[in-house]
Amino acid sequence: MKSLPAAAALAALVLSPAYAGCLYPPAPSHIPDGNVATMAQMLAAQKAVQNYNDQMNLYLACIKRQQDKAIAQAATKLTKKQVAAMEDMEIQKNNAAVAQLQSVANQFNTQVKIYQAKHSKKSD
Repeated sequence: MKSLPAAAALAALVLSPAYAGCLYPPAPSHIPDGNVATMAQMLAAQKAVQNYNDQMNLYLACIKRQQDKAIAQAATKLTKKQVAAMEDMEIQKNNAAVAQLQSVANQFNTQVKIYQAKHSKKSD
């Protein structure tokens, strides 16, 4: 049992500097309310969400690249369990980032549907 905390500690030491260069992108600061937003506001939000998606994809690629590099550099010092722990950490970071991205996309898509429903009624 003592080897697992030691493995986690070593993995944390190896990975901490590795992820230092990977900047987690901030989510768009505002998703407009589809009930009151203008077309320009919705288009600006669409651009912000797309930019966030692009930045998140760069972040995900960065953490994967950095993790692979850290494992390669410390390969002779790491056990299979330590490598697995490092890989699990990267997977958790990836999954959390993807979940956040999906949440933002869902919020935006909900407001787009509201906007479209409101404006399609006006044209009827």
